[in-house]
Amino acid sequence: MTTTVKPPTWFWVVSVIALLWNLMGVGNYLNQAFNQVAILESLDQAQREVFEGVPAWATAAFALAVFTGAIGSIGLLLRKKWARPLFIISLLTAVAQFIHWLFMSGAVEAFGPSTYTMPIIVVIIGLYLILFSKQGIQKGWLK
Repeated sequence: MTTTVKPPTWFWVVSVIALLWNLMGVGNYLNQAFNQVAILESLDQAQREVFEGVPAWATAAFALAVFTGAIGSIGLLLRKKWARPLFIISLLTAVAQFIHWLFMSGAVEAFGPSTYTMPIIVVIIGLYLILFSKQGIQKGWLK
């Protein structure tokens, strides 16, 4: 006979919010990948040069970050402990992308200091999801 530990209601609330957050990231990535002309038309020359200068590795890091985050969130909803390594990959690849964006691309000069806002939010949420999934494993909510 197997006993399972039922997670509390707030576990499900956090897991659904995590999925919605990560799906917004997927949407943002897909928008940038498939709507470049409209995005470029909305930018001034300096911003356009930064956006056009993003290397393939940074774009790949962005894609890996959002898709592993979304799959990790699905893992939470399925109560699978493999969600945690996916959240770790998501955070590491997001940080790699942000290092390029914030410190190598000239984005801060082109877009202004508010350019730091989203990377800070993403890193905080990414760290939280890693800790949340670790807690889920320790409490037996994730198998």
